[in-house]
Amino acid sequence: MEAWPAMLRPAFLAPVVDLLFPPRCPLCGETLATHGGLCAACWANLEIPGEPSCHLCQRPLETSLARDETALCAPCMAQPPRHDGIAAATLYGDATRTLVLRFKHGRKVGLAGLMARLMVARLPPLDGEWLIVPVPLHRWRLWQRGYNQSALLATQIARAIGQRLLVDALVRRKRTPSLGGLGAKARAQALAGAIAPHPRHAASLRGAQVLLVDDVLTSGATSDACVRALRRAGAAKVKIACFARVLREAEGRG
Repeated sequence: MEAWPAMLRPAFLAPVVDLLFPPRCPLCGETLATHGGLCAACWANLEIPGEPSCHLCQRPLETSLARDETALCAPCMAQPPRHDGIAAATLYGDATRTLVLRFKHGRKVGLAGLMARLMVARLPPLDGEWLIVPVPLHRWRLWQRGYNQSALLATQIARAIGQRLLVDALVRRKRTPSLGGLGAKARAQALAGAIAPHPRHAASLRGAQVLLVDDVLTSGATSDACVRALRRAGAAKVKIACFARVLREAEGRG
């Protein structure tokens, strides 16, 4: 049984919760001093995006570009993305994959706090007012899983940075197949027309600065469909925050 998420745990109950559910590392089970973190060994196994990296997508670049804060990778130069930048907490690896699977499919919703804190730490300065918008799930997928993992992350991030959460700004109008194993063209075709802005939030999205939140950014097909929908709604700027960024050369690692 999982301990309560920190946001739902009153401070005066902390000793009782710690007694009933001793703090343990969610990856290896090592005993911890407090809930909501990883042990030192598992922290070391997380792959954090380093510098220098692409100004838009965080792809690692040659060290000769270390002082160029606006440097772009070859793919972004060849086909400029619709978004205004990606902020990834980690690069997809074994430790990150385990966390994501336990959070997304293992119902370990208490991991949302830890993952969101890592995401917030990687965010660039966000000037002015921003809307925090999660990548949507189709209603049948939401019914099967019981929660939208991106919405849980978005809720934590909005609270941490003091910005407005708009959890249903986007809707998934059609059920799409799993995108795993599909090429870029097939993924784009599967998502064509699947995601749209919610008509009820048209006024809020028009001219807005939006932080789009997802757990994992793989090929970018889903986030691209979301960005297109937000742009159609009149969003002035769209940045993407994800917990894990999958580089193209690493997509085959599960």
